[in-house]
Amino acid sequence: MRRNRWRLAATAATALCLTAVTTTTAVPAAPAVPAAVPAAVPAAPAGVHPLRRDMPEPPPSDVAREELAGLTVEAAHSMNGYSRAKFPHWVKQMGTCDTREVVLARDGRDVHTDGECRAVSGQWTSAYDGKLLTAAGQVDIDHMVPLANAWRSGADTWDTARRKAFANDLGHSQLIAVSASSNRSKGDQSPDQWRPPLSSYWCTYSRAWTHVKHLYKLSVTQPEQEMLNTMLNTCDQ
Repeated sequence: MRRNRWRLAATAATALCLTAVTTTTAVPAAPAVPAAVPAAVPAAPAGVHPLRRDMPEPPPSDVAREELAGLTVEAAHSMNGYSRAKFPHWVKQMGTCDTREVVLARDGRDVHTDGECRAVSGQWTSAYDGKLLTAAGQVDIDHMVPLANAWRSGADTWDTARRKAFANDLGHSQLIAVSASSNRSKGDQSPDQWRPPLSSYWCTYSRAWTHVKHLYKLSVTQPEQEMLNTMLNTCDQ
């Protein structure tokens, strides 16, 4: 029943986003992406974004535990050949709006944008450390599973199209607006190496991390798996 409620809620949330966003710009043909990645929700036109939608909700903890148990556990792959340029981002989602700007509008409150889709005012609360941010320049868009971590856990074998889809995935719990300081503290570290300063967010963080790795069939290390299990246990507290 809990899983069914999550799936129904996720479907309803997607429908709400689609009906709440309007645009007069023609939608360009979407590039081919992996089946696990749905088409991105477009950003609203210039003006105010009164509706806060937040990062897509990851599955409940019981589903996340099953997903975690199904992940391959292995040593991290070599970083040989890695470059952030191999994960093209931030790409245009609609008109002049790129992925970063869509997430800023999605995760913020009272976000105003200019004619180029840039956030010129608004407020953002960083889920990682609880900081209230009042300027877009204070906000980073974090990849829940960092690009370098993805490379070490399987993305080193992907083609550019799949890496691009991963780096700009708006349909799952992979992108979130947080404080620049927390994002840069995290870097490319896995949960056994870095966790959000707010332990109250560990449940959501571990569910989101696990779900992204499950969707993209990425591996985990043994310490990473153990810490994710520990963090998932906070969902029951």
